[in-house]
Amino acid sequence: MRTDGRESDNVEDRRAESGRGMPGAIRMGRGGLGIGAIVLALIATFVFGIDPRVVLGLLGGMDSGAPTQVQAPAGPAPKPADDIGRFVSVVLADTEDTWRAAFREAGGTYREPKLVLFSGLYPTACGMGQSAAGPFYCPQDEMVYIDLSFFRQLQEQFRAPGDFAQAYVIAHEVGHHVQNLLGIMEKTAQLRQRMSEREYNDVSVRVELQADCFAGVWAHHAQRERKILEPGDLEEALRAASAIGDDVLQKRSQGYVVPDSFTHGSAAQRTRWFRVGYERGSMQACNTFQAREL
Repeated sequence: MRTDGRESDNVEDRRAESGRGMPGAIRMGRGGLGIGAIVLALIATFVFGIDPRVVLGLLGGMDSGAPTQVQAPAGPAPKPADDIGRFVSVVLADTEDTWRAAFREAGGTYREPKLVLFSGLYPTACGMGQSAAGPFYCPQDEMVYIDLSFFRQLQEQFRAPGDFAQAYVIAHEVGHHVQNLLGIMEKTAQLRQRMSEREYNDVSVRVELQADCFAGVWAHHAQRERKILEPGDLEEALRAASAIGDDVLQKRSQGYVVPDSFTHGSAAQRTRWFRVGYERGSMQACNTFQAREL
């Protein structure tokens, strides 16, 4: 993958302070429903056919009224200075370019997420982040969290090496941010209260496969506009998507597969939806919630 693009200003390198107590707290109280929420509702309607009243209702009810205590960082974080940190910054910048253009085309404005590099443990608005959980996105603070040791694990344990495999992981988490901006994450989270675990697992799989598809959409536009792919890059991403399929992970950990317990999708499903996004380059093509077959 070409890595000579610009670096994002939205990467915080917190590796040096991870695992330490961080003084102070930010109190997050009730939020208002402004013009930004209306724009998001219109985008969700345009892209996925979601009733805008539903999205507005969800965005208006995102806060329960109880303040959330979030650990405040000790101070401004430096930009990453090592090669892998700069690589992450370049990939994030490229996702910003793609999604900014996509939202603009739909009549909206893309709100860029922050990406935090941490090591071991780090406090987030979604609870304590742990490297053992792998990279994740927190909708409460709109941040992507990555312990870069996961990339080594991806190569050594999952046998999915390559810089574009790493880029796919970042793009997948940014895909969750796109879902959050469209109100999709909150809508599916509310379903959890009304469903059995087995029923919600199916919803969770559709959420994750859509994020895979969004990662493919990014790759499509990044290649078309900026020619970032090198020979073998696409195969690296597909290999990574396959390596972290639920069936592969269950087979590795317990020796057998339980499809009803899938939460992210099988290897075949994950690679299929990444490929759908890559080949079609369209957000509309990523509507996993209406797909009869995944």
